Amino acid sequence: MQYSFAAIAITALTLTSSVSSLNILLGNDDGFASAQIRETYRLLKEKGHTVVIVSEADNESGQGGRSVFTSDPTLPNGSEFGIIPPGAPSIGTDPNDHNIWQVQSYAATSSTSNMRRYYNGTPAATAFVAFDYVLPNFAPFKKPDLVVAGPNFGNNLGTFFYTLSGTAGYTYNSIGRGYPGIMFSGGNSEQRSFEWINKTTPSGFPDPATIQAQLAVDIVETLVKNSKPGERLMPLGYGISVNTPVITSLTNDSCVNPPFVQTRLTGGADYDQALFNKTSGLFTFQNIVPPGGNVCYHGDCSLPGETVIVNSGCFSSVSVFTVDYDASIGPVQTSIRSRLEPLVKFQGKSSGKGGFPTHHWTGRYARGMK
Repeated sequence: MQYSFAAIAITALTLTSSVSSLNILLGNDDGFASAQIRETYRLLKEKGHTVVIVSEADNESGQGGRSVFTSDPTLPNGSEFGIIPPGAPSIGTDPNDHNIWQVQSYAATSSTSNMRRYYNGTPAATAFVAFDYVLPNFAPFKKPDLVVAGPNFGNNLGTFFYTLSGTAGYTYNSIGRGYPGIMFSGGNSEQRSFEWINKTTPSGFPDPATIQAQLAVDIVETLVKNSKPGERLMPLGYGISVNTPVITSLTNDSCVNPPFVQTRLTGGADYDQALFNKTSGLFTFQNIVPPGGNVCYHGDCSLPGETVIVNSGCFSSVSVFTVDYDASIGPVQTSIRSRLEPLVKFQGKSSGKGGFPTHHWTGRYARGMK
């Protein structure tokens, strides 16, 4: 039986045509030509959003939040999937999209309403290039209303992958710069080009990359729909992490419509354990679920962990997080701080006991970015 794509829309996320148009920066860590980011780009544009892709020239998975800028003005080996040849500028546009060809290098001066750029750097560095070079000089908007990263090829579940994933690094560094951000990670781990998207599948449903993209767009549209016009989509420092399961549409329809479940980052999440091989003398990793990485201090501890939900079957997790890593005020923090005195001075509202004057730390640093 053949199904239209509308048949897999999630009923809990019913959307309307009244959703406001956004200026969206779209990135990832799989590269500018990966299938899932291109499908997300296409579907976001179909919803009327203005979208600019600024992503890596090649796969930069596992870079976390590292900000490494290229020291080579050209691409020594070209880009992923052979789309950009060796020797091309280390920053440029996709030559296969004739609608955006006029924005192609350092010297480009024109812009289009939707464009795709690549940069030869880590995901975090690529995000900074977007904010500080591409958007101010070439894009139809200077600052995004929303940063969307992914959908990644492969899940990023729990706090271990939160610091390891380049998709996460693109997102939380964008949030740190003051922009609302959502990172999407999908269970389908095959790294492939946007040119390899299947038009038909044995299941009758779209390619997994298309479904993963549609799930991402559903979240964006629902967030916008339920926000007031002109209102920030999220407060400063807040972001959302979405993990979706393996989409089975290439072979069957057992998981093509995974419902979204509210979750938290911790809870049943894996970390790495070093496993020594006596024969080879080398180490490999083995998954372990440690107590420290799964304790819940903040947020709603009654929510299930995203790892538990995604690994339990055809379900998607949605976790809200912040980039404020300070421990919350309470007896535990007070106890730890008291053990560090008098070596570490206490800076409270008064400057007694040898503390620093409070006014020294006020101003824009105390208030945060506006």
